[in-house]
Amino acid sequence: MTGQSHGARSPRRLHLSQGPPLLPGSDFHHMEPANSTHHVEFLLLGLSEDPELQGLIYWLFLSMYLITVLGNLLIVLAIMADPRLHTPMYFFLCNLSLVDVGFTSTTVPNMLLNLHTHSRAISYAGCLAQMFFFLLFAGVDNFLLAVMAYDRLVAICHPLRYATIMSPRLCAGLVLGSWITSVLNSSFQDFTHLQLSFCTDVEVPHFFCEPNQVVGLACSDTFGNHVIMGLAAGLLGGGSLAGILYSYSRILASIRAMASAPGKRKAFSTCASHLSVVSLFYGTILGVYLSSAVTQDPRATATASVMYSVVTPMLNPFIYSLRNRDLRKALRRLVEKKTKRAA
Repeated sequence: MTGQSHGARSPRRLHLSQGPPLLPGSDFHHMEPANSTHHVEFLLLGLSEDPELQGLIYWLFLSMYLITVLGNLLIVLAIMADPRLHTPMYFFLCNLSLVDVGFTSTTVPNMLLNLHTHSRAISYAGCLAQMFFFLLFAGVDNFLLAVMAYDRLVAICHPLRYATIMSPRLCAGLVLGSWITSVLNSSFQDFTHLQLSFCTDVEVPHFFCEPNQVVGLACSDTFGNHVIMGLAAGLLGGGSLAGILYSYSRILASIRAMASAPGKRKAFSTCASHLSVVSLFYGTILGVYLSSAVTQDPRATATASVMYSVVTPMLNPFIYSLRNRDLRKALRRLVEKKTKRAA
C-alpha cells in the first residue's frame, strides 16, 4: 500500500462495468471487469420525511391509484362493450386509458410498498426498469395525444372523407408507431444511463427514479446524458406539442368559417375533452420543469410532479365521461348490465 492509504478516502464509485475488488497479489492489468450492479442501491426520499405524514400520504396515494385504475378500466370496458363506440376516436381513447394505467403503475405501487414497509431502498436494476417504463408510457401518452388531435382535425375539417382517411389500418399504424418510437427512445436513454457511475448511498429526492434526478446524482460526467434527454424532449415532446397546436389552429379556422352557431358548438364540443386533457398534461409537465429551473428545492419539484404522474391520469376518465354524452351512456349501460347480472 502507498502513503495514500493514510489520507482521506474518496467515496467508492459503482459502475456497471466495474468488477469485484482486486484480491491481494492480483495483477491489475490482467483483471477483467465483471458485473456488480446487484450491490447498488438507491434511496427514494419520497415526498416528506415527517413520520406523521407517512400514513396520510399512503392512504391518499392508494386512493388516487385505485381511482385511476378503476376509472380508466371502466372507460376501456365501456368502449369495448358498445359497438357504437367502435370508432377511431374511441379506439385512441381506449389506448390512452390503458397507457394511463401503466404510467401510474410504474411509480405509485413501489411508493406504496416503500411506505408500507418503511423502506426507501430500490436496487439499480429496479431503478433502471422504473426509468424505462416511465419514459415508455410518458412517450406513448405524448404521441397518442397528438394522434387524437389529428383525428379531430380530420373529423372537423374533412368530415366527408373521415371514414376513408381514418381507416382501421391507419389507426392501428399510428398506435403501433407510437409504441415503437417510445420503446426505441426509452431503450436508448436507458442504455446511456448504463454508462453512468454512482457513489455509494445515493439518495434520490423523489418518490420514484425520475431520470433527471437520477442522472444529476451520478459521479461521472453527465453532459452527454443531459444532451440526449434534452434532444429527446425537444424532438419527441416538442414535436408532438407542435402537431397538436397545428391541428387545433386548423380546427379553430374551420370552426370560425362555419355559418351556423349550433354547428360551431357541436364541432367545438367534440374537441373539448381532448383539449382539456392536453392542457392538463402539458401544462403540468411544463410547470414542473420550469419551476425546477427556478427553485433549488428538489423536494418541491417532486411534489409538483405528482400533478402529471398521478393526478392527470386520475382525472382523464372524469374529463372524458363528464364531457362526452355517448361515453356517459355507454358507461351507464355497462353498469346496468353488470348490475342485472349480479342480481
